[in-house]
Amino acid sequence: MTIADNCVVSIEYELTEAGGSDVIDSNIGQAPLDYISGKGQIIPGLESQLTGLSAGEKADVKVNAAEAYGEMNPEAVDTLPKEQFAGLDLQVGMQLYGQGENGETVTVTVKEFNDETVTIDYNHPLAGKDLMFSVSVVNVREATPDEVLSGQIGGPKDSGESCGTGCGCH
Repeated sequence: MTIADNCVVSIEYELTEAGGSDVIDSNIGQAPLDYISGKGQIIPGLESQLTGLSAGEKADVKVNAAEAYGEMNPEAVDTLPKEQFAGLDLQVGMQLYGQGENGETVTVTVKEFNDETVTIDYNHPLAGKDLMFSVSVVNVREATPDEVLSGQIGGPKDSGESCGTGCGCH
């Protein structure tokens, strides 16, 4: 079975910055990452390049910044009064978590600070970076109708019959 829209895909991966060797993230030796293809659950550039692969296949996938976490947005940097960070042992590069305007969790990175102000960056830490994924496809199966509708993996157990979703897995 090959990866197509509405397939449940399980992968192991190791992530580095393109051209670098330092591992940024990895799930090797841990539970595979599961996602439903075509639902936007992983970064677009990785998802599109995994389409057509089958269980057991491996690939080195370079994903340009625009297809990963986006380009750096210089307008996503803000300088705030230091008193808003009272009680924190600030360090350049540290990540802080807060609440956005709509109640969502927001991650910011401390860019610099002095006695009066703190400059924070709302860009994703990997924004503006080309990424290299070393991926191993562990499993590919058709998503159940419930999984297709909900976008959540783990609906009724697969009976082995075609799910009738027209997912195109083969």
